[in-house]
Order: sequence, then C-alpha cells, then structure tokens
Amino acid sequence: METRRLIVFMVISVAILFGWQKFEESRRPPKPAVVANQTANTSASKPAEMSAADSAQLKSSGRLKVTTDVLQLEIDAQGGDIRQVALLKHGDVTDPKKPVTLLQDVKDRTYIAQTGLFADGMPNLPGPRTLFKLPGNEVKLPQGQDSVTVRLEAPELGGLKIAKLLTFKRGSYVIDVDYEITNGSTMPVTMSSYYRLLRDGQAPVGDPKMLYTFTGPAVYTEQKKFQKLEFSDIDKDKARDKYVASCDNGWIGIVQHYFTAVWLPASAKTPAESCDGKTELRYDIKKVGNLYSVGVIRDVAAIAPGQTFKTGVPLFVGPIETAMVAKLAPGLELTKDYGIFKVIASPLFWLLEKLHGLVGNWGWAIILLTVVVKAILYPLSAASYRSMAQMKAMAPRLERLKEQFGDDRQKFHQAMMELYKTEKINPLGGCLPMLLQMPIFMALYWVLVAAVELRHAPFMGWIIDLSATDPYFVWPLLLAGSMVVQTYMSPQPTDPMQAKMQRIMPIAFSVMFFFMPVGLVLYWLVNNLLTIAQQKFVEHQVEQAKKAAHA
Repeated sequence: METRRLIVFMVISVAILFGWQKFEESRRPPKPAVVANQTANTSASKPAEMSAADSAQLKSSGRLKVTTDVLQLEIDAQGGDIRQVALLKHGDVTDPKKPVTLLQDVKDRTYIAQTGLFADGMPNLPGPRTLFKLPGNEVKLPQGQDSVTVRLEAPELGGLKIAKLLTFKRGSYVIDVDYEITNGSTMPVTMSSYYRLLRDGQAPVGDPKMLYTFTGPAVYTEQKKFQKLEFSDIDKDKARDKYVASCDNGWIGIVQHYFTAVWLPASAKTPAESCDGKTELRYDIKKVGNLYSVGVIRDVAAIAPGQTFKTGVPLFVGPIETAMVAKLAPGLELTKDYGIFKVIASPLFWLLEKLHGLVGNWGWAIILLTVVVKAILYPLSAASYRSMAQMKAMAPRLERLKEQFGDDRQKFHQAMMELYKTEKINPLGGCLPMLLQMPIFMALYWVLVAAVELRHAPFMGWIIDLSATDPYFVWPLLLAGSMVVQTYMSPQPTDPMQAKMQRIMPIAFSVMFFFMPVGLVLYWLVNNLLTIAQQKFVEHQVEQAKKAAHA
C-alpha cells in the first residue's frame, strides 16, 4: 500500500511537473528563420520609440579584445557594440575547458549589446552606424589593478565631442557603459541615450531537452515587480501591457538558463540626471526585423556650452548566482527562475547555499539538504509509515478473506472495509501527508534545475557536473534499486495484477531519471534511502507498541 501511495505521489508530481513544462513550452514561439547579422538603426525622428524604420547590416569594422579575470569581450568599431562576451569562470556546455559564450554575432546567432544617442534635428549622433576610433587591438586588466577603462572616440559633430567609455572591474560581470559629451558649440544641447540588447529568438546551445527553461526578455519595476515576456507575445505585439514602460526605477534584460544580460539603469541614477519628479526611464521591447530589441531610454540633462557631461547605464553579463546578483539591483535574483514555487524554493536554496558553505561541495550540500528537509517533514511522513505498518499487519487477514470469498469481489471488499473499520485503519491515511510534501518536492526540483552553482560542479569520482546526466548511469541504477527495495518493503496487493504493477512501476518510473541531472538523482536517491530508514523505524515502533499492548 505504501509503495502504491509513493507511486501515486511520484506520478502526480511528475504529471504536474511535466504538465507545467509542456504548458510553458507551448507558449514558446517557433524558432524563427534567423537572418544573420541583421538589426536596426535608431531613428532620430522617433526618439521615444527607440525604433527604426530602416534596417542596417551589423557590419564589422575592426575589433578590440578586452580581457579581465572573469570576462573576455570583443568590441566592434562599428557602433562601439559589444559583439561577444565569454565568461572565463564558466565552461561551455559542449567543452567545459572552453569558456561559455553568452553574447555573440556568428553565422546563425545574434546576441549583442548596442547603445547610442539621438535627438531631434541631430541625425548623426553616435549610434549603430558610427565608426568609433579604437584605442588598439587588445586591452587586458593589468595585474594589481582593480579596473580598466576603454575609451572609444566618435567623430566630432558640430562642436560636440563624444566618447564612449567602457569600464571593467576585477572580479565583476558588470560593465559600466558611459557617454562623455563635451559641448563645444555655442548653444545648449539636449539629447537622449539608449541601451539595448539585440537577440535572435533561438534557444541557447545546450538548452536541456528534458527540462523546460525560459529564454526571453524580463523587466523589473517597483510597480509590477518581475515580469517575463515570451518572444511569441512580442511577435503578436502583446508584450507592452505586461510591463511598465515609463518609470524611474528597475532594470531590463534577457534571461536564459543559468545566465542573463541585464541593463541596470536605476543603479546609475545621479542627481544631475534627475528629472524633477518626471519620468526618467522608458523601457522598450519590440521585434526589429528578425531580432528582438530589449532596452531602455534615458534622457540626458541639457548640456550648456563648454560643459562636459557624463551619462550611462551599467550592463551585467554573467551567471545568475543568487548571492551576487541580489546585491546589484532589487529583484535581480528573480532571474533565477523557480516558477510558481519561488516562495518555497528561495529559502530552500538559501539553506542549500549555507550548507555548501559548511562542506564546500554541492553534492554533499544536496545530501545534507535532503536530510534536513526529510527531518522537518518527518511528522508528516511518520503518519504514512504508521498507516503502512498497519496495512502490512493486515496482509495475512486480508489473504484469508480473499480465500474465504473466492471470486466474489463485492463481498470481499465489503469484508475488507469492515475489517478496516474494526481495526480503525484508514487505507487512505497516508495520502494526505504525501500530498502536503508535494510542493516541497517540486520546489526542490526547481532549485536544483535553476542553480547555476551546480553547473560543472563536481561531486565524487566521475561526477564532474551535477547539472548533467550520469554518463555511466550508476546513480540512476542505484535510485532504481532503492525503489525496488521500497516495493518489497510494502505489503503486496491481494490482486495479482496490482501486485505485478507494483513491482514494475517503480522500475519503469526510475527510467526517467536516467535523463535527469545527477543533482536531482542524488536528491531523490538520498530521499528514498531516508524513507526506507524512517519506514523501518516506524514499523519497529508500531511492533513494539503492539507487543506492549498484548503484554
């Protein structure tokens, strides 16, 4: 009976899990036919829209390579765009020895960071078509130095001298992107700046096939909090109502499994750029050609003749490590997507992180987390185990009833229910505790799926990546073995077909874990082993209580 309850619990859990995944997958747009290197220029005639009526090829006019201790970038002279970002501390999904590349513009993929200035009557302000002067071919963060700034010079325009400054800091995935504007004319100038990400709609390389993960734009404002937007909603022009377009706080970017690129305009606010209570930021998400434009506009305060003014927005390009991103901006930790289970998942990950701080290994941290959660839920689990022990004790009497009534199933079931009533046994008594545990299981599932901290994290032996499957299937086989043990610990159903199904189902169910990350398999295996131990303990208690009652 206990095994049947366990199977029901697991089947319902997996049904909800994969049902939710299929629902989310159904909302994904079909993969677009990507036209390589296509984007749009910002239109000076429509500054508020950060849009363009015409499209321009992403031309390349020379590259500057920038290397820090955590980032390796390529900046193109054309527009001063950030065309490639590799994360040196995180291995590629196909070759962990190579850094994972987040931003790139290659043959079939486009994902870049682009910025510019615009103003009415000033069509030649620096933008995607501007050819900047690069300071060389390569810049490295010097040893012993905390930061390095790259200065890109734009052609002088009517007395305006404009430079694009990119500052990189040691140990940081945040890039300060600023414009330095010197007004050498005789008239004050007013303009706006924009900062956007341009991306195709394809899923990232190596996106897990068995697991649903979100890829798409995300916006956070104090008014609507964290909002994810499907590419399909942008295609249908249904995205604008889902986020606050004008405010003075928040951030905007694109998230994917484990990583994100986000513009952080609110953290760059300065008194000189305040708008006296007026809206300062305008968020804008749209499709431009075959690419998606996700960005923010901020107005530049009037620059008087002879004045030099600096404006900018930081760009975060990196892993969604909770402790790190939570310090950068309010709500940025929500890019680690726990779905509807975030209320439970967030404290569970907090605990997992604390345990990792104690043991220094994510595999052992998962084991300790499972032990802690299992201990907390023990009062609920014990109710199921006691119910199982009572049912197990009834097995011989049920077998005699079956022999007594033969093929008369109606009389057999009536007699069985009378027996349960006499012995004060609720055959469904263990189901509610298991159902109450289901949200915990689901939350733990999403914690382990979403945690970039487990990516390429070793455990022991051949397990060098807890976010990948076991290449030799040893841990899934151990899990299958634990399920078989649980089957034989449970009372056998009186119906032969049910008994056969009870033996087969755990093995069949365990097959899905052959394609799951090792971290999840490890959690479920330890959970099963603890369940077996707790079950034996409760059975012993019930047996001792029965002996004491008959003494």
